[in-house]
Amino acid sequence: MRSTGSRILLMIVAVPLLLAGIADKKPALKAGDLSLPKGFKSITVADTIPGAARHLAVSSSGDIYVKLRFPDKAGGNAALRDTNGDGRADIIQKFADYEDKGTYGTAMRIHNGYLYFSSETNIFRMKLDSSSLIPQGEPELIIHDTGGRHEHDAKPIAFDDAGHIYVPFGAASNACQEKNRVPGSPGIKNCPLLDSAGGIWQFDANKLNQTPKDGVRYATGLRSVVAMAWNHANQCLYVVAHGRDDLHMLFPKQFNAWQSAVLPAEEFLQVKPGTNAGWPYYYYDPYKKQLMLNPEYGGNGIKKGNGAKFTQPIMAFPAHWAPNDLLFYKGNQFPSRYRNGAFVAFHGSTNRSPYPQAGYCIAFVPFKNGKPSGPWELFADGFTGKQTILSPSEATYRPMGLAEAPDGSLVISDTEKGRVWRVNFAGNKASFGPANLKAMLQRKRTLYKDPNPITDDNSRAMLSPGASLYRKYCISCHQPDGKGDGNLFPPLAGSEWVVGGPYGDKRMAIQTLLKGLQGPVTVKGHSYNSVMPSFSQLSDKEIAEVLTYIRSKFGNNASMVTAEEVKNTRKRIR
Repeated sequence: MRSTGSRILLMIVAVPLLLAGIADKKPALKAGDLSLPKGFKSITVADTIPGAARHLAVSSSGDIYVKLRFPDKAGGNAALRDTNGDGRADIIQKFADYEDKGTYGTAMRIHNGYLYFSSETNIFRMKLDSSSLIPQGEPELIIHDTGGRHEHDAKPIAFDDAGHIYVPFGAASNACQEKNRVPGSPGIKNCPLLDSAGGIWQFDANKLNQTPKDGVRYATGLRSVVAMAWNHANQCLYVVAHGRDDLHMLFPKQFNAWQSAVLPAEEFLQVKPGTNAGWPYYYYDPYKKQLMLNPEYGGNGIKKGNGAKFTQPIMAFPAHWAPNDLLFYKGNQFPSRYRNGAFVAFHGSTNRSPYPQAGYCIAFVPFKNGKPSGPWELFADGFTGKQTILSPSEATYRPMGLAEAPDGSLVISDTEKGRVWRVNFAGNKASFGPANLKAMLQRKRTLYKDPNPITDDNSRAMLSPGASLYRKYCISCHQPDGKGDGNLFPPLAGSEWVVGGPYGDKRMAIQTLLKGLQGPVTVKGHSYNSVMPSFSQLSDKEIAEVLTYIRSKFGNNASMVTAEEVKNTRKRIR
């Protein structure tokens, strides 16, 4: 590893003060002007951090440490400092050129004087020094994931008060299918992935060079966890878990596109030793309020199976919102109703097409005795810049990380441009009540409701055979505009996999549909690490039609694909 000092990047940033509140009679808000309950205000700490942002942490002195989404040789983390007390970062310094940074490394937490952070396969720590903004020395390796890089390999972390660190190991699967994300493929009985993934492991927070075999499996049945926190009020671990995807694409006879857009719930779970949340065998239906049998294991949206024997969520959030951070508020700056309650950062959906995407907000859940004491509330909104989002690439900002500053303010990070906000309460805490929440409650009812099965279907104008096939098989991942989700699924618009190369990439495009593709791959300069199933079950004519559609839409201008070309490629790859 290179020396930290040689990798520091110093930047000076100047950012505007942003005031927010839907109740205020002001001009229309632009993206990033946060709507908040009455009495709260936001300020932009940093407008753009090079490398964007994932999770973040705030030191006792008020310095902000950010895990970068796109790390480089200058470092995988950034440190922010406000030198003149105006709330804005005057200094941004990159640091820590550690191994295997990737784009999904997530964690950034401070514990017992150390800054802990993660790449896709490693968890590191560095000792904080009160005399220096940048932690001193080289990163120490705490845990190495011997499973390697794969989908759902984000590494959030949490600490209890007994010296333990908790780490989820995401499962490289949608629902433990025999052929991952292949339509109709059944699930594997006694899913072997659960032996080493699909759960949360407990480790020693201070021991170096640990691997999964050094940990203890604390909980299982959790496909993907990014939002996780230890609640010190009742000494218990909590997560908001990502639900499974692609019900309609994989099992079109059992589930229609609307059901796939609104099922299953993102589950808020209290996690105790031995918790089993039911994945991959079950998903949570927020309308039936129970765990339902997954179609990979014989479910059809009606069968309950033995779902009642698994751990049930304490709250259900709308489908595919991507909960990516969780914070229990301990401060006193906010009104008393927020103390010990939970803030959840939703990164926003990517696979509700042909219906509008949703989420992209900060929610608040009031708590009492370790359980929600009321419905979730919309706390911060206005990140995307528009009310209707058809593709996540349209969102100007997408909230990701949460941290509480020493003064009790809430700090929020964004993954698209690397903006960081600080939210303060500037109203009267004693009189804070329903009137302060009214505007955000109305906003939640108006903008965060279920899509209408008919009028909100954005694919109704797709009439050609190729467009119809794109709607059925491709739109949930690559989006109506062909731009992908900017995170898991790559763009088709201008992709070298679609229109590049010496043959206009016709051969590569055909082969990719016939054989499928598993990451990591690079598209338009960005790395993606997910799974595209094989569509070899489609006829030569159908593959030609959908590829011709893709190669002529989204700004692409490439030649058509014929059924004969598909037939010849199919023979060659056999």
